[in-house]
Amino acid sequence: MSEKPVPEDLAEDEDARLSRRRVIGTGAALGGAAIGGALAATVGGSARAEQGSATPAADSNTKLDTDAHLFRLTAAEPDRYDGGTLRGAHEGTFPVLAGQQASVYFVELEIGAIREPHWHPTAWELNYIISGKADWTILGTHPDGTYRNDAFEAKQGDLVFVPQGFFHYFGNASTEQPLQVLVVFNTSAQEPNDDIGIVATVNSLPREILAAAFGVPVAAFGSIPTEVKPVVITRRT
Repeated sequence: MSEKPVPEDLAEDEDARLSRRRVIGTGAALGGAAIGGALAATVGGSARAEQGSATPAADSNTKLDTDAHLFRLTAAEPDRYDGGTLRGAHEGTFPVLAGQQASVYFVELEIGAIREPHWHPTAWELNYIISGKADWTILGTHPDGTYRNDAFEAKQGDLVFVPQGFFHYFGNASTEQPLQVLVVFNTSAQEPNDDIGIVATVNSLPREILAAAFGVPVAAFGSIPTEVKPVVITRRT
């Protein structure tokens, strides 16, 4: 029995359908390969990330077991300033603190001395008054959009909390004895790495910008010192 010839237009339609099937099939295969590759990369990347994150943790655990757990803070050689001293236990001086998000400082301010107004962009601090008394000012913003300037005096046995990023200073409020403060930060880095002082802040801005902001002549800022130091303890003038 002889086959009937397929009309030319139907043959073209059949060829088109076959071509579409091949294209769709190829696209699906490529899409599946791409998705599979992406998933494999994601899983592999996650595994590598987990492996990478495990190493510091393992190192940290090893350090916790092997590094010295004792640091003689008040016996450490201090950083000396015109007005006081600063001793610090941080990851540079007390290696067991590396990765622990903690550091401690022992601050001594002589009569008439102050800690330069400053703030810490990435850490809060707790201050315990060991002896003497201190005047404090802490400036921060609040949800109502206004500034709250919290000024007070702290005495022996008091605890002062300064939130992360809040502008503050403290000074020796006594005319008879030095001030001793123990300061705890939730960072292991040494203080200069997370400290922005008012002198550095002022010097980071053009004098004409400062003059415009304060509404005074540019000459008013002519006597501001240009030397920027990482941590400043100084005396009241």
